[in-house]
Amino acid sequence: MSEPTKTTPDSEGEEITWQNGTLVVPDVPIIPFIEGDGVGPDIWLASVRVFDAAVKQIFNGQRRVAWLEVLAGEKANAELGEWLPAETIEAIRNYKVAIKGPLTTPVGGGIRSLNVTLRQVLDLFACVRPVRYFAGTPAPVRHPERMNVVIFRENTEDVYAGIEWARGTPQAEKIIEFISNEMGRRIRPDSGIGIKPMSEFASQRLVRKALQYAVANDRKTLTLVHKGNIMKFTEGAFRDWGYELAEKEFAEQIVTEQAVSAGASRKGKILVNDRIADSVFQQVLTRTDDYDIFATPNLNGDYLSDACAAQVGGLGMAPGANIGDEIACFEATHGTAPKYAGKDVINPSSVILSGAMMFRHLGWGGVADLIESGLGRTILQKKVTYDLARQMKKPSKLKTSQFAEAIINNY
Repeated sequence: MSEPTKTTPDSEGEEITWQNGTLVVPDVPIIPFIEGDGVGPDIWLASVRVFDAAVKQIFNGQRRVAWLEVLAGEKANAELGEWLPAETIEAIRNYKVAIKGPLTTPVGGGIRSLNVTLRQVLDLFACVRPVRYFAGTPAPVRHPERMNVVIFRENTEDVYAGIEWARGTPQAEKIIEFISNEMGRRIRPDSGIGIKPMSEFASQRLVRKALQYAVANDRKTLTLVHKGNIMKFTEGAFRDWGYELAEKEFAEQIVTEQAVSAGASRKGKILVNDRIADSVFQQVLTRTDDYDIFATPNLNGDYLSDACAAQVGGLGMAPGANIGDEIACFEATHGTAPKYAGKDVINPSSVILSGAMMFRHLGWGGVADLIESGLGRTILQKKVTYDLARQMKKPSKLKTSQFAEAIINNY
């Protein structure tokens, strides 16, 4: 039997704290990590080398990260007999910032999704997905360099609320009967039932987070994505609540598209507009330059983020984070790919770029810039893992660990 995983913090590390609305980061912050399932361990071993080398180079040894492993997924189940221990949730809550690899979804009853559970329990209400192109990355479109967006996807409501009942259950039959008798709407009796809640509170705090980001990063446009032409009181309300929040709390920084059409000046302002979901899926292909920051309900954002990522090399090149008011968890956006586990072949860029996001969140922007520039130079040199190599002419195909070394050599 293997030794249990050490889950005690580095004695020199200190907790990140939240004071007066600001993240306070010590020189040696304790940051929990979940290595992930399937290819997770291979990716984490490569990524943490990239992270530590960048921190060391930028800060000359004056700062470093005290990594703290916490358990979730298959490793937690094997060692502790549970998929998501309370200690893991508490550690992320206490230390404020964490990073994780891909996690499998347990088969059978109980937890629907470990990723969803983490987001809901810790109230990580904004799924933040930057999508940009790194020159040299194989892409299926002519001008992938035009893609540079950040998607803010609501993480707690819409289909992620998980309020549903299977066909034929007493609960489903009761809901069908109630809607038929009390609301006068017919639902076929052999239907499964799901409920799609969307609140003013959750919608507006997401739009607030997106606009705060837009202001802080000098972005030009915020687009509210919805299907309000059909679902008027959920997705249509999301649009209306988004405009209300923007005009109330960011009046000096924004101007709406309607106001510009009526003659208002856009100069120096963030343009706030809205688009129907199916239309925007087309327009991110045909009018990519028009878009900058998106705020979307859950399901729209799920589709949109993957559609955008496909234009710049796929999910292997897509970072992500789940962010609340005080807590943030950065993560791979791809799956566990169990058939490649332990083979040292998978592209670690999703976790590496999520780490760059994390360092920028900490205020260590120099570290983030170094990681991104090192990765970009490595791809331009055609030193890549198999997923990119098979789409290139005369590449140098590298293992996961070799790719990490190549990035470090490009610092």
